[in-house]
Amino acid sequence: MKKTINRTHREKIAPKTRRSWPNDPLEDPAQKRSLVTSDPDRLGRELTALSALSVEHLKNRWRSLYGTEPPRTISRVLLTRAIAYRLQERAFGRLKPSTRRLLERIAEGGSSPQMRLAPPRRTAPGMVLVREWQGRSHRVAVLDDGGVLYNGKRYHSLSEVARVITGTRWSGPLFFGLRGRTKEAANG
Repeated sequence: MKKTINRTHREKIAPKTRRSWPNDPLEDPAQKRSLVTSDPDRLGRELTALSALSVEHLKNRWRSLYGTEPPRTISRVLLTRAIAYRLQERAFGRLKPSTRRLLERIAEGGSSPQMRLAPPRRTAPGMVLVREWQGRSHRVAVLDDGGVLYNGKRYHSLSEVARVITGTRWSGPLFFGLRGRTKEAANG
C-alpha cells in the first residue's frame, strides 16, 4: 500500500525553513533577471560550482531554493541535480502543464496504449502506407506534391482515402497510424 502524506501533515513534521544563501542571485528579483540577461555564463558557473559544495552546503542551498527540508536519505548526486534543476527552472521557466502531467502519469506507471511518447511520424514522397481494414489490406503511396495514390487514383489527402475506405469521416493520419489518439502526448 502506498503511503501518502498530505501537505499540512508534512509541514507539521518538518516546518518550512528559509535560510538565506550568501550572495544568492535568485533571492533578489533584479539579480535573478540579470542572471539570464546580462551574464548568460553566470548560471553555468553556478551549476558547475555545485559539484564542489559539501553535502551540508547543498542541503542549505536546497532549503533556500525549495523552502523545505531536504529528504533525509537523499544522495549527494540527486541533491545536486535537484538544485541544478531548480536554478534552471527559476532562470528559464517551468515545464508546460501538459508536459508535467505527462511526466507525472509516466512516473505513476499509468502508461496506456493511447499514450505515445514518440513524436508524430511524417510522410515522405515514395513512402507506402499499409492499413488493414475489415480483413482487407489497403496500400497508399505518398506522392512528391503532397498528394497520395490509392487504387490507381490520386487523392489530395490521407483523410480522403480513409473516407473512401471506411465510408465515414476519419483523420487520415490517425487512420494510417501516423498520429496517436491523445492530444497531450502528441503536443508535449
